[in-house]
Amino acid sequence: MQNSGYYRWVLMGAAICVKMIISIYQYSWFLFAFTITRQEGWSLEQVGLTFTVLILAATLVQPFSGMYADAAGPRRPCLLAACLVGAGMLAASYATSPLELCLYYGMGGLGVGALNGISTATALKWFPRKRGLATGVVEFGFGAGTLFFNFFLQDSLELFGWRETFWYLSLAMAAALLPLALLYSYPSGDWEQRLNQRRPEQPATAQYRPVQMVATHQWQIIYLGFTLIIATVLMFASHLKMIAQEFGISGTLFALVMVAFPLGNGFSRIVGGVVSDYLGRERTMLLFFSLLGLCMLSLGLFGSQPWVFVGVVFLAGLLGGAPFVLYAAMVGDYFGASNATANWGLTITGKAWAGLIAGWFSGYLVSLSGTYRTPLLVLALCCFVAAALSSPRLLRTPGPPGRPAAPAPAGTKS
Repeated sequence: MQNSGYYRWVLMGAAICVKMIISIYQYSWFLFAFTITRQEGWSLEQVGLTFTVLILAATLVQPFSGMYADAAGPRRPCLLAACLVGAGMLAASYATSPLELCLYYGMGGLGVGALNGISTATALKWFPRKRGLATGVVEFGFGAGTLFFNFFLQDSLELFGWRETFWYLSLAMAAALLPLALLYSYPSGDWEQRLNQRRPEQPATAQYRPVQMVATHQWQIIYLGFTLIIATVLMFASHLKMIAQEFGISGTLFALVMVAFPLGNGFSRIVGGVVSDYLGRERTMLLFFSLLGLCMLSLGLFGSQPWVFVGVVFLAGLLGGAPFVLYAAMVGDYFGASNATANWGLTITGKAWAGLIAGWFSGYLVSLSGTYRTPLLVLALCCFVAAALSSPRLLRTPGPPGRPAAPAPAGTKS
């Protein structure tokens, strides 16, 4: 049953639920940060460092959790990760200094990262024909999950404070994640071959080990582009409420933004995946990243206009969730499914550098310039650079390890 085609749909449902729950750590952070700075009197830079530590922990753990899951199966690392998610939030509720908050929230981030990477890998491994669509559906949970939680969390933070909110949230997260982790499994090694027997025209993908992958110029371009574009997405996760406050966005409009951004972010992952399955990963990335750069430029220049702010933030969400899907699917397309968890885990470490840009560095730019317009314009430039790096003229499917790359295709399809 667990190695059948039907069970993969159960796994997809479980992965979506897991992604929704763990997304609270990242995409509800702007609510936590606003409340913590107000109630504790800690500086924006101190609290912003906590977000950076979260991103570092959640990304740097993924190559190791990925190798463990590829070798021993996903269930044991997922159970351990679920415990860390709950324990980190629980310990953070007792933090008495910014340093303790960084430490405990980062500990929870280790669990978030492991669950995030393994959940993505389930789609890469079980759905090799439509990696874009399958990864997009799973990633929808991470992008849109907080749509269902943020209003409740905001009310809880206002009524009870951040410590009590963290305490009860930790118990709820652990209670939901542990049984879901028991469902996780990977297909047998011949799964993709069995599918290809039904479609003999489908060529086999070269299978790269992590050490072989990082030696290719394709992966090096992917890594740099991923880092730059994800910094833009994380800017909203870490600073959205403070940006809205600077631009004078009312409580009513900000409530609309709290719905619009995660909704757009979630659907972006499905739309980006579907479009890339037909148009090709590279062309889709070039289009999406260029438009996202225009959004960041518009927000930096005209964000003080309330409806411009709402519309641009929604469009940024509608474009900004797709990179997680596009790059994950590209890693599966280019480097194979056998080591997909470890390969994607190594690639997503770029998110750690992106977190440094979006968390600490953006806060530093605000402290120097006195406005959020400065980091927004810097991130617009990052988007345009990432778009240029995604051009099909630079990126093309590599051949088998040790051989030259294949000629540039019309579009990368899975």
